[in-house]
Amino acid sequence: MQDEKLELREATADDESFLLEVYVSTRIEELAGLGWDEQQKQAFIKMQFLARERTYPRVDNRIIVLNGRPVGRILVERNEKEILLRDIALLTAYRNGGVGSRMVQDLITEAGVAGKPLRLHVLAASPAVRLYERLGLCRTGDDGTYLEMMWIPAVSGVN
Repeated sequence: MQDEKLELREATADDESFLLEVYVSTRIEELAGLGWDEQQKQAFIKMQFLARERTYPRVDNRIIVLNGRPVGRILVERNEKEILLRDIALLTAYRNGGVGSRMVQDLITEAGVAGKPLRLHVLAASPAVRLYERLGLCRTGDDGTYLEMMWIPAVSGVN
């Protein structure tokens, strides 16, 4: 990761096909046991993606670019109380290579400088839970499907 150039750029309407590709890469395994053919899976995922894109809050919506190639997306909401990581997703080929860790570490640094907590929700069964715990986030809630996790700076207004 040290010699590779990692940057963020604003997501635009031209990124929709790439964002769908990223979304498919995060959901396709969940549908494996349903007995659907590939066309049914793709149609279902595209329907979910379009509904999500229309209803998801448009906060800081960025494309993660590694060495000039788009490899993922990150959505971050910032307010006066906290930084909320709404979504981070990478194409399969770029997972477990340090990109996600670097993005979350950058948010932790930003949260520390701002004196605000960093909060996120993650599927309880996701391998990302281990990453977030390794980076210092703690479980603060569990609804049976999703975990709420937070990183709290040493000095913040959070009780």
